[in-house]
Amino acid sequence: MSLGAVFFSELAGTAMLILLGCGVVANVALAKTKGLNGGTLMVNFGWGLAVFTGVYLSFASGAHLNPAVTIGLAVSGKEEFVPGIAVDVTSIAVYIAAQMVGAILGAVLCWLAYKEHFDAEEDPATKLGVFSTGPAMRNYGWNLVTEVIATFVLVIAVLVSGYTASGLGPLFVALVVVGIGASLGGPTGYAINPARDLGPRIAHAILPIKGKGRSDWSYSWVPVAGPIIGGVLAGLVYLGYVGIYGTPIEFLAKAAGA
Repeated sequence: MSLGAVFFSELAGTAMLILLGCGVVANVALAKTKGLNGGTLMVNFGWGLAVFTGVYLSFASGAHLNPAVTIGLAVSGKEEFVPGIAVDVTSIAVYIAAQMVGAILGAVLCWLAYKEHFDAEEDPATKLGVFSTGPAMRNYGWNLVTEVIATFVLVIAVLVSGYTASGLGPLFVALVVVGIGASLGGPTGYAINPARDLGPRIAHAILPIKGKGRSDWSYSWVPVAGPIIGGVLAGLVYLGYVGIYGTPIEFLAKAAGA
């Protein structure tokens, strides 16, 4: 692997994640779509399948698709993201840059796919909701707490998923995303990914969307800061766990031997 290959792998996977994830929101929310009013569970499963697809598309780079995952992996003590790519400031920057570019690209593609429905939709808030998250009850402190907790769950799941004996890590993570949406998604819409929220929000700001309104930049820091904090905490907890018990496989081997 080279950093160039990592960049394009993460870009492609994140673009697919956002295209399908924002796409399911558009299908449920926008005027005159066939999926209109499909409900939150449709959105939850759509995002889970978006993660599943994006992970397989960007397997070569480790399929982070999320700056919180990249940072969490770095904090967890890993020496390489994938063979040949050391964990350092440069590689972290490449991963995050690719994820941001991919997220913007995926959001643009989603807009193109639903162009006529965006034009037909009269509510600016509904249009913004396709691109980015927003709180059900606006309280920045508690909104931040929700994003921290939800992202902690995601990143811990990612950190342990590589040790599943069956190789079903991507499916496991996809189902965790569905679960997070169903259980913790109510207060904030579960960004759990800075690129997932900030990239499409930038796309919303620059695209010529009819009657789009504002991009709600006053809230935009919450789905960036919350997931980063949650990713760091997950990495630290995992690092402490490994320091005491070893990796999950080592722990299970010891338990079996006992």
